[in-house]
Amino acid sequence: MTKQEELLMLRALVAKQKEELEQKDKTIEKQNIRIENMIQALLHARQKLFGKSTEVTEHIPGQMNLFSTTQDLAKELFHEQKKITVPAHQRKTRQPGVRAEMLASLPKDIDEYIINPEEVCSTCGGKLKVIGKRLIRTEVEFIPARLKVVQIVQQIAKCTECGTGKNDNPKDHFQKAAIPSSVLPHSIATASLVAQVMYQKFMMGIPLSRQEKEWYRLGLVLPRNNMAHWVIRCSEEWLTPIYNRIHSELMKCDCLHMDETRIQCNKEEGRKASTDSFMWVIRSGASEGITASYFHYSPSRSGKVAQNLLTEFKGYLTTDAYIAYEKVDNIKRNLCWAHVRRYMIESIPLDSRGKEIPGSKGAEGRDLIDLLFKLEDEMKDLSPEIRKEKRQVASRAILDAFWSWVENTSALTTTNEKLTKALAYAANHKNYLETFLEDGRLPISNNLCEANIKPYATARRAWLFADTPKGATANAVLYTIVESAKANDLDVYEYIHHLLRIMPDIDFNNHPEMIDAYLPWSKDLPQECRLNKRIHKEFR
Repeated sequence: MTKQEELLMLRALVAKQKEELEQKDKTIEKQNIRIENMIQALLHARQKLFGKSTEVTEHIPGQMNLFSTTQDLAKELFHEQKKITVPAHQRKTRQPGVRAEMLASLPKDIDEYIINPEEVCSTCGGKLKVIGKRLIRTEVEFIPARLKVVQIVQQIAKCTECGTGKNDNPKDHFQKAAIPSSVLPHSIATASLVAQVMYQKFMMGIPLSRQEKEWYRLGLVLPRNNMAHWVIRCSEEWLTPIYNRIHSELMKCDCLHMDETRIQCNKEEGRKASTDSFMWVIRSGASEGITASYFHYSPSRSGKVAQNLLTEFKGYLTTDAYIAYEKVDNIKRNLCWAHVRRYMIESIPLDSRGKEIPGSKGAEGRDLIDLLFKLEDEMKDLSPEIRKEKRQVASRAILDAFWSWVENTSALTTTNEKLTKALAYAANHKNYLETFLEDGRLPISNNLCEANIKPYATARRAWLFADTPKGATANAVLYTIVESAKANDLDVYEYIHHLLRIMPDIDFNNHPEMIDAYLPWSKDLPQECRLNKRIHKEFR
């Protein structure tokens, strides 16, 4: 081999090694990007688990605004086009006398401590004369629950005329006293006992397994399978008519919220116990004449479920961007800006302490969306007509600035996968995200529905799963009753107790219109079903 050939061979080897090194550098760079994205995902997951649950943005005193130029531009546009002016909100201090008003409805006992008539002056030994009394303190004493056995005895009377030849009836006639129907015939269950079981699980989130121990402490052996049977039977026979009517009334609304969350059902036919099923939730809009929530159990999350639930609905539906809602006909979709904001927050890089690293694009997007929410808060007391008019000016200016920012930021090269996802999410759903401009009644987020799901999701951590589809359906019925009662300022226990006591004696199958008097928003409900609104408002 000549020297020239050796030189060419060495050059080729060097070029090959250089190419391999460049390829390895690219691979290492990609791996570093992946590692960084994974670290950020881990930091955000830790922040969700152990950080503050509030979604309110915290601004550090003295920190420069990340997006001052666009904010200034938006504010300038607001002023030029007569931006609404609303007084700054101030939290009201608790009014004096609230404690006295709260205690006024409770029964009172007076523990009076008197001086022994034989007692003498501790200073000189002289006689004592009572000159008055004074109130030392006011306390609230807890009286533990107790159980009692009630035996239902029916009086029977015999007619003194029938069977004696004094009238046309040749046979003796026996007449029985009228008694209320049992909530569960041939059972020790009463309306109050079943209502307490339901209240403890679906309002307080106490699983039946824990309730079993508490009933035993009170002297009653009440197995959890008995309680489950009571809940399922009573929900099917007495609460389902209320449940169905709530759904039919919601379908008459113009604005609804909808979302879905998981539930595990162990004995769903043809499915593994670990397979996720779903609880669909419908909530009336804040502008509607009725206030109600509706839970529906389904093993599926397909659009067919949403389509069946909303067959009779024709109006605006506020949801997240889940594609299943596209299968629903005759609705106008209004997407949630809180979801866009969450994607932006997830794209903000965090340091090892879980604190935001200043200067990120995700923070800029979040700040713009915060302007939109702040504007909505300022307009919350306006009428829908005026709110729509103001949105066309003020909200439009913020939206134009936001979409311009999305377009410019998307053109930049970034290794932040979360930011890319957030920008794509916003851009892909631009039309539905602007639906709220069409009607002043529409919200800009689905938070109202998510707030109704939260008690269910929290309680699910305790009871974990539904054993059967019937149990899952009973869950849907009871959460519908409980969340609708809460939304209408009802005492949940008293409301359920009232329904279980009254419904067995109502012929609602032949007279379905009678159910209207027992709906959560009905004005015909007795006073004991209602919370003290003043106290409820002060302590909320």
